[in-house]
Amino acid sequence: MRFPLRYLTLALAVGAAACEDTVLVGGGVPAPTNLTYQLEPSGIPAQPLGILLSWTAVADPDLESYRVYSRGGTSGAFRPRGETTSRTFHDAGIPHLEYYVVAVSLTGDESGASNVVTVDERLRLERPSSLTSVSLNRAIHLSWADNAFTSAPSRFSGYRVYTTTYDLDTGLCGNQWLLDGTTVAPEFLVAALANGAPRCFGISAVSREGWESLWSPLRQDTPRPDARNVLAFAFDENALLSGFRFWNDGNADGQVQASELGLVTDGNRTDIDFWVYRDAADSSLWIVPEFSGTRVRLYSSQPLADLTDIDLAPVGGYGRNMIEAVPGFGYVFEIVEGNVLRYGALRVTHVGRDYLIFDWSYQTDIGNPELLRHGNLPTVTASGFEVRQ
Repeated sequence: MRFPLRYLTLALAVGAAACEDTVLVGGGVPAPTNLTYQLEPSGIPAQPLGILLSWTAVADPDLESYRVYSRGGTSGAFRPRGETTSRTFHDAGIPHLEYYVVAVSLTGDESGASNVVTVDERLRLERPSSLTSVSLNRAIHLSWADNAFTSAPSRFSGYRVYTTTYDLDTGLCGNQWLLDGTTVAPEFLVAALANGAPRCFGISAVSREGWESLWSPLRQDTPRPDARNVLAFAFDENALLSGFRFWNDGNADGQVQASELGLVTDGNRTDIDFWVYRDAADSSLWIVPEFSGTRVRLYSSQPLADLTDIDLAPVGGYGRNMIEAVPGFGYVFEIVEGNVLRYGALRVTHVGRDYLIFDWSYQTDIGNPELLRHGNLPTVTASGFEVRQ
């Protein structure tokens, strides 16, 4: 096919503008426009799974296909990468640096080049600068710093949540990471987890082009059972419903069953963790440790807004003395049966004359102090609360 000189000159000028060292001569169909790309994140920032190229389709009856060209650097010749009849092209593996697309006519002539796209890793976003977690019943709630969005809102696409196992004894995350989900918000609920099984988490931010950031600091946490609004009576009001045990292993098999957790029971039993005592003088209610391996301490000298405000079980400070039940305050239990250590916690929500109401949690993983929110251990005293023998 021959062209008048003025059209050939124009085609050469367009090709030179699109690619500095490549001369492209346009054929009998228009050139594709608006070429863009989208990377496929892999979890490894510098190694995407592939790239998806997209462009505006050419509306011409003589269009046969599209041909994709690429090169690995900023110099050297572009070479054919593939051909498609679609307005998209998927290139698997680590992508080349630069791409452009031409339209091919029924006679085999190529159009002028589309715009050149550069797969520029400098478009990668900041990694989330922090990651925190809250232990829940068969779930973990994650939240992290939103700096990836706030630093570049127009280029932000979303977050990816990764998880693996965690070895509490060695303090190491596993090496088989899985993508648990994606979100545009700086928080995520990881659900359907096994209680007592530690997990490790990491978060990455993804740009609109698909560039994945480095990961946030890693975080480990462990789901554990809990319950809300449990009622226990004072012993002299209703002895049969005045005792509480976090876990009653009725099968003696060492495995925690849902039916054996959080039991309000007879306050006369010696295997319960505590029972509720009512003071005859002022009708105040007290938590009395009963089982020989159960000890208790006040979690904080200030009221708590919710059960989830309880952090890791504090180190030390546990005792066998009974402690007053006060609305809003949290209590942590250290429970040793034989050579097995576990932790429980409760937050008192209501104290009446005859009964108290509380929320509780229990960590089924042996020796694991994570009760709710994983963070720094608080340093607290029991000042302002009376402790009786």
